[in-house]
Amino acid sequence: MSQLSYPTPRGVAAGNGYSHVVTGTGRWVAIAGQVALDAAGEVVGAGDPAAQARQVFANLDACLAAAGASFADVVKLNFYVTDLAILPAVRVARDEHVDTANPPASTAVQVVGLFRPELLLEVEAYAVVTD
Repeated sequence: MSQLSYPTPRGVAAGNGYSHVVTGTGRWVAIAGQVALDAAGEVVGAGDPAAQARQVFANLDACLAAAGASFADVVKLNFYVTDLAILPAVRVARDEHVDTANPPASTAVQVVGLFRPELLLEVEAYAVVTD
């Protein structure tokens, strides 16, 4: 389990559901962007942002576990969405996995599209794990 800290930068407005700064010492883990594909490569929840977000976070959880990490070790999440209007559904799924009192740093970007037109979001994660 990593030992993370969440310093508060002076002169920066508080984040809404994210931390501006997360630091820690340990092994760096980078998780490639995950989309709403199941183990068979099929899209989960076409047209349903909540279903896609749940699948994305399930995929992130599996990837973190494969690296010996968990969401408690995540220091940064990057969100790529095809419509910013789906962010509330994404936040619900995110909040089921992260410590909302000390959330990871994050970035959200609206993109024109992802590699398959049915996909609404992609999320990548970075973690720090103390072995």
